[in-house]
Amino acid sequence: MEKQSIIIDYQPRKQFIPFHGRTERFACIVTHRRAGKTVACIHDLQRAALRSTNVRPRFAYLSPFLKQSKTVAWDYLLDAMSPGREIEATAHESELRVDYPNGGQVRLYGADNPDALRGIYLDGVVLDEYADMDPRVWSEIIRPTLADRQGWAVFIGTPKGRNALYEMWRRSQSEEGWFSLMLKASDTGLIPDGELALARRDLSAEQYAQEFECSFDAAVVGAYYGKLMAQAEQDRRITGVPYDPAALVWTAWDLGIRDATAIWFAQVIGREIRIIDYYDASGADLGHYVREINNRPYVYAGHIVPHDARAKELGTGKSRLEVLESLGLRNLTLTALHRIEDGINAVRVLVPRCWFDEKRCARGIDALRLYRSEYDDRLQALKPHPVHDWTSHAADAFRYLAMTLDRKAAPSDFHRRIEYSRHSVA
Repeated sequence: MEKQSIIIDYQPRKQFIPFHGRTERFACIVTHRRAGKTVACIHDLQRAALRSTNVRPRFAYLSPFLKQSKTVAWDYLLDAMSPGREIEATAHESELRVDYPNGGQVRLYGADNPDALRGIYLDGVVLDEYADMDPRVWSEIIRPTLADRQGWAVFIGTPKGRNALYEMWRRSQSEEGWFSLMLKASDTGLIPDGELALARRDLSAEQYAQEFECSFDAAVVGAYYGKLMAQAEQDRRITGVPYDPAALVWTAWDLGIRDATAIWFAQVIGREIRIIDYYDASGADLGHYVREINNRPYVYAGHIVPHDARAKELGTGKSRLEVLESLGLRNLTLTALHRIEDGINAVRVLVPRCWFDEKRCARGIDALRLYRSEYDDRLQALKPHPVHDWTSHAADAFRYLAMTLDRKAAPSDFHRRIEYSRHSVA
């Protein structure tokens, strides 16, 4: 059968020509806004799907949310494949999928539904706005899908502090088999100088540095604790923090039902709060978490859980508090009912006293750095409530710690004897 070909109407921007010509298996691209990274990656996926000699080649585009993938990339993919309709390439909007006559396929996914990616194989994948994804989506789900086909991966995005995208950028700078590309607005010339001047006027210095100059050191826009965590790093309070057997350990939990449960481990020594460990997981029963903490060598003072842990579930007639007690957990303390704003302020007071173990708490530290208020694109302003994503669980557990720890870990001195001065009043 005669091989059919498609003439693609795509002229890559010169900044992306090295990317399209790469030979490395992995790539990290960090760009300013409106540089054209999504268009370039969609065409790269399509080209790979058309050229692959593998049996039923599969390629994927992944963004933090499925709805976001459809909004951002679906029209680009339809545009890219439209010349292929002449050779019977087909688009399936209900599945956000394009099929090519050689059996190749490009499909859009969202990291908010990782189960849709389990059990599949991939020959190549693009992870867009990787800074906003739960890093475990890559390590636990996407990376295994590439193994038997030796597929490739491209991480793209704009910086949002020193988080998972930053780690990939660092890897791309030092490891073999990686291609890296950074495009700053001051270098590319893709946005007119006049428009950049207006953006610089309308945005804060941190926003401009992050969005247009690809700064990983600029504070994340709307981050509640970003500056505090940056100060902790500058003060070298994010370091090795060993467990001190002479002090008891407190845990603070965010109990998820369908999503993740997060647990912080803390010791109070004098005025210092030593955050020695962190653990989270999803899709596990409460027994799993009890076994996790019992397997650690710590001696526990108590366990702080959300105020709603005593609400009884309709299915079992038991509360999660009762289930934890039945599993052998003792000294459980319910966090007092509070407004989220008060909890956030409590964390802001607590963090300057905290020392974090940089290895055992790495994932929790990243979550605290990135936990942020939602941004209203229409009003161009921050909303009064946080974004609910993978960072929420660690941030909520830390909020419960901040609201409860000082009250439980040290006896109150409210009723102490008052010592008056012996000096007389003149």
